[in-house]
Amino acid sequence: MATIRACSRSNICARSASARNATKKFSRNAQPSANILSRTIPMPPPQAEPQKIAMPGVKNVVAVASGKGGVGKSTVATNLALALHMHGRRVGLLDADIYGPSIPIMMGVNEVFDPNTTQFPLDRHGIKLMSMGFCVKPETAMIWRGPMVHKYLTAFLTQINWGELDYLVIDLPPGTGDAQLTLTQTAPLSGAVIVTTPQDVSLIDARKGLEMFRQVRVPVLGIVENMSYFLGADGKRYEIFRHGGGKKLAQEAGVPFLGEIPIDPLVAECGDSGDPIVHRHPDSAIAKSYLDLAGIVAEQVRRSTDSTAELPTLKL
Repeated sequence: MATIRACSRSNICARSASARNATKKFSRNAQPSANILSRTIPMPPPQAEPQKIAMPGVKNVVAVASGKGGVGKSTVATNLALALHMHGRRVGLLDADIYGPSIPIMMGVNEVFDPNTTQFPLDRHGIKLMSMGFCVKPETAMIWRGPMVHKYLTAFLTQINWGELDYLVIDLPPGTGDAQLTLTQTAPLSGAVIVTTPQDVSLIDARKGLEMFRQVRVPVLGIVENMSYFLGADGKRYEIFRHGGGKKLAQEAGVPFLGEIPIDPLVAECGDSGDPIVHRHPDSAIAKSYLDLAGIVAEQVRRSTDSTAELPTLKL
């Protein structure tokens, strides 16, 4: 009852009147807010730039990124790695998506391994592999904060014996969060491939990914437009998700357009079965698209000799 009496109507009215009087007094005596805004706000001291991780046996590190999920980034990363291998290169594939790893399913690794007794990386289809999905059950939710993700991604780069590689392809998680920042600032990236689909909602987020790499001074090797069109049994080309958005974005951003990857249900079927289309159907039209993409990416990596070059400012 004491609490109720303290909050009686008379007390509330008295407090309201007092507050109004105080507000009027402050308004008469207050100085222009410019005095407050003109004060110098102390800024935190600049943080030291993160040190790049040395990977002496790995010649080139290529990140495959997207601004949003659902554009087929992991499919592109997996088939790009296999296509580079088919070009005669030594290739590794790192699944950096701690929260939603896709590489184990796509590469046919259905076991869960004890990280204390297993020698990583694994080898499938001639590709060296590492993923958090090798160490936890598929239904396990990784409820981790940024520092823990940073710790494990760093361990994947420094404690895994990747050996001698021509290319390490890193499948980044979608977006521009902690994991992406960790890898772009610490991994010795040769460059990044941005994956998008033709529709505007994907292109908007792809611009954010481009801007992130520009800000951390990682060269963008180019943009690839996935699910660009469907080639029907009648030989006609059907543009299901519109067309040309990826090429237009590349032109606006001043980065290379790496090509178009068609949409085909067979890609999903092969990925779900653990045998990607480039490996299972190397003579298919889509496999040829990935082989062409691998050749172009390899050429862009060769040209990208200065990973700290200034990237063009995007019109966001």
